[in-house]
Amino acid sequence: MVPVRLTDEMVSHLLESVRPDFIQYDSKGHPGYLAFPSDTGMSAPGIVKDSLAIWRRVTAAHGVALYNHFSGVWDGLAITRHPEWARLGPDGKRHALETSLYGPYERGLMIPELTEVALKYDLDGSWVDGDCWAVNLDYCEAAQRMFREKTGIETLPKKPEDKGWNEFLEMQREQFRQYVARYADALHRAKPGFQITSNWMYSTYAPERPALPLDYLSGDIAEHATVRQARVEARYLARCGKPWDLMSWGFEFGEEFSNKSQKPSLGLQQEAAIVLAQGGAYQIYYGPTRAGWIDDLIVRTAAEVGKFCRRRQQWSHRSETLPEVGVFFSGRTLYRTAGRPFGEWGTAEAPAQGAVDLLLSCGYSVDLIPDWQAAESAARYPLIVVPDWQEIGEEAASTLAGYAAGGGKLLLFGAGNARLFSNVLNLQLSAPAEQGGLLVADENGFAEVAGDWMEIDARPADIVATGYRTADTRKDAVPIAIRVKHGQGTVVVCPGPIASMYGGASSPILRSAVRHIMAQLLEPVVRLDGEYPAVEVVLRKKDGYTLIHLINTAGAQVTGEFRHSGIVPHTGPVKLRIRLAKAPSQMILEPEGTLLTGEYDRGVWHGLIPDLHVHSMIRVS
Repeated sequence: MVPVRLTDEMVSHLLESVRPDFIQYDSKGHPGYLAFPSDTGMSAPGIVKDSLAIWRRVTAAHGVALYNHFSGVWDGLAITRHPEWARLGPDGKRHALETSLYGPYERGLMIPELTEVALKYDLDGSWVDGDCWAVNLDYCEAAQRMFREKTGIETLPKKPEDKGWNEFLEMQREQFRQYVARYADALHRAKPGFQITSNWMYSTYAPERPALPLDYLSGDIAEHATVRQARVEARYLARCGKPWDLMSWGFEFGEEFSNKSQKPSLGLQQEAAIVLAQGGAYQIYYGPTRAGWIDDLIVRTAAEVGKFCRRRQQWSHRSETLPEVGVFFSGRTLYRTAGRPFGEWGTAEAPAQGAVDLLLSCGYSVDLIPDWQAAESAARYPLIVVPDWQEIGEEAASTLAGYAAGGGKLLLFGAGNARLFSNVLNLQLSAPAEQGGLLVADENGFAEVAGDWMEIDARPADIVATGYRTADTRKDAVPIAIRVKHGQGTVVVCPGPIASMYGGASSPILRSAVRHIMAQLLEPVVRLDGEYPAVEVVLRKKDGYTLIHLINTAGAQVTGEFRHSGIVPHTGPVKLRIRLAKAPSQMILEPEGTLLTGEYDRGVWHGLIPDLHVHSMIRVS
């Protein structure tokens, strides 16, 4: 049977059904083969049709931009043909996929391949993958030479306790920055107006102030619990001052599953809603058959999600935040404790993930504040929450203490932060931090918070919340939240790993305890009458309007053991209260266009939305 191959009509059907702004074609995957007839690199064997030429011809006819996916640092074929181009591990062994940033691979092959495909097919841009997240420590001879020249240290460090470890990591990061700048500059010279990005650069994977000549930022949400990952990544990218998007994988897979499964349209809509609410653009990754066939089952799902996004674009795209709660994101901690140059940090990022999930479940609108941006943006926030990072550093601590002294409200989690701020806040630390656990309680019972806890002596009047050593509320009460006056502001110190713990196990008891602590610091702008922990509130503004996004994340995958349920239950009517500086002239539910009725009394609008399925916005005018 002859496989059905890609045709102009097939591409036209996709474009007319989904109505995308751009298409991304995989012109070079991680194995290193090129998916087009090439004069510079190795084309994949068995190419029958030039599919990229078809995509370019049809996208051009429809006025749709065409980008390409292109593997950067990862290139298995290049290493097979040039073993000397491989990264060397600390054991001196060559890596099978990772090229060395100190060798000739980029100039000798990667840039010529990128330039060829961009010019030959008149592409609009490139999405370079296998980049920062694929970078690991390189012990090649050139790296050894450079490290000795920079530091005077003869032996390259191999573990955190070795001399020069942080300097070695930073040298590798700088080598990667120079590599990205070279290929970006080369493509801009070869094709002015060309749009290029390096996948996950200037995201939480590489939490730095943007400085490289990248035209936009992007990343692909490929892990489990994708709604939770999208929450953090979208909030980080939204702070970087560049156009950005996030990509969902259109299917779920992984070691926990024995098979791939397409994501339901509702699951993709939830991920899209989180991205749109932060002002970003959205894309979905699907793989056609090797012959290029795009099944109509995929087209229909993508078209549903496309329609969902288009209905919201007017009010969501490139909106700006209305600051309520800022969660401090410590890139310094990740760079100094995670043991690699860049990456998907895993448990090291749990403090940020847990804090965002926790505060959203308590009904607050949440932004991330990168540490490199804290000094310039802290004052905009009524409340800043610092998760239980290991090492935010003295500079960040001074910025945050100054923010509080000037009248800000600060919530600190973690034994390390209690110790770091102890002098400036005059905290009476009664004992060193101890590995163990305390129990948090509400009317439902107890939840353990295991990890490092710092004991602080405090007057009863300053104790906001208590925990217990045993499941007995009659004795052994320990302060777990202490209020401190600092200058004109207020600081609440929770000297244990509550944020990280919530990131690993979303206990409703912890949520109840933190909602009580937060109530002592800040009343949320939007309050839903009832218990809706799965409804995410996002405060934004655009074109003179206040926009209140409400995202229903019920049914979403929360662990690797379960797929998306495929069902997002409707909430039915929801009563809410919204704090507004003045009486609104109109409250309209978008994109439904429903005029909401309610009453405004003493700074609060009381009203009702008839239903919330996946995502709606209240447009205030």
